[in-house]
Amino acid sequence: MTSATADQIGSATPRRRSQLVLRNTLLGWSFILPNFLGFAIITLIPVVTLFYVALTDFNIFGKGEFIGFDNFVKLMSDPLFQRSVVNTFYYALLHVPLTIVVSLGLALLLNTKLRGVAFFRTAAFFPYITSIVAIALVWNLLFSPDYGPINEFLRFIGIQNPPGWLTSQEWAMPAIVIISTWRDMGYYMILFLAGLQTVPRELYEAARMDGTNAWQRFWNVTLPGIRPTMFLVTVLLTIASFKIFDLIIVLSPGGTAAPNQATVVLSQFIYQKGFIESKFGYASAGAVVLFIICLGATVIQFLVNKKRSA
Repeated sequence: MTSATADQIGSATPRRRSQLVLRNTLLGWSFILPNFLGFAIITLIPVVTLFYVALTDFNIFGKGEFIGFDNFVKLMSDPLFQRSVVNTFYYALLHVPLTIVVSLGLALLLNTKLRGVAFFRTAAFFPYITSIVAIALVWNLLFSPDYGPINEFLRFIGIQNPPGWLTSQEWAMPAIVIISTWRDMGYYMILFLAGLQTVPRELYEAARMDGTNAWQRFWNVTLPGIRPTMFLVTVLLTIASFKIFDLIIVLSPGGTAAPNQATVVLSQFIYQKGFIESKFGYASAGAVVLFIICLGATVIQFLVNKKRSA
């Protein structure tokens, strides 16, 4: 409420004052309501429904009956679910630090005013907006065990038995991490670039006058200066890693067809149970577990960041 509106209300009669308050309230709700309705319809109602469906045996053939926590108990003894949880954490533990290192390194290299730097920034960001299907097609060719350029290069430098990559139980997930890092690095590079440009140049000049080297300036000036950006990137990247789905489903038919289910993740498990086997209650229970994992990881990161900032 503006000061002019407050003055009008203060000088008006009680009836006029109530009319002004009502008008301003309705005006405020007119701005809030469209966004709130969109949030309620698209997010809030589906989330609440998800928690309810997770407690039923709902499927496509009829109304589900309330079964309590039976779905969650069944999840704990499901080998496919256990495998998907392990693979999800495995992917996240590899993908998050690798993407942070690569994207921050790119941001440091491209945080200059040299000629042509805009082209290289665009080139680094381009994979993020490229079609997932196109990315999968190209990288499947690159990682081909017999004729792929990557294995041909490894044989050229003397590695006689290069990895099978996406066809190998041991190397399928690392291959997906490499592809995912290549795809995501441009987006997080942009975030780091924005953070780097907020660090005052005077701090670097003062550090140089103190005789510090490049590593000392990075550790004592750059990293503290981009701490809020680092926190944001870590949270976004962690959540995105736990929810990985699209890249896996086009690279290794969802993970369930990979050797010994080497790349099946939680999101693929939920898709498999819900849309392939029509076990919506069971799939919803898996989605609740994924929600709890993402929430727990986010809360832990907030607490760690708060402790470091104190």
